[in-house]
Amino acid sequence: MNNGVMKIGRHFQTQAAFSNKPSTHLTTSFKDLLVQEQNRPLKISKHAQQRLAERNIHIDTEQWMQIQKRVWEAKQKGINESLVLTNEAALIVSAKNNTVITAMNREEAKSQIFTNINGTILLD
Repeated sequence: MNNGVMKIGRHFQTQAAFSNKPSTHLTTSFKDLLVQEQNRPLKISKHAQQRLAERNIHIDTEQWMQIQKRVWEAKQKGINESLVLTNEAALIVSAKNNTVITAMNREEAKSQIFTNINGTILLD
């Protein structure tokens, strides 16, 4: 048992499943957990929101979904902090926390040195 979750066959059960208290939802399949994690939207930090607004960077919903998908893929490969480059912007994203940390336009990014990242995602 780890953090109140036990692996049982192909399903995970919380400690509530083993208590005497009634519970309406005892098991969640791994597939369901995986889909939930994949569809969890990226959080945008207050700092990143300010930078996007100040720098007049607009990313449409479709591109946010693409960024979210690629960040999830990077996380599966062990990436914690990633530089995401789009045609318009450079974003620093914590794949570990599923959060956009900061943003800048591509022109500004040309003169920057990015440190403490262990992966880069290039998007058209």
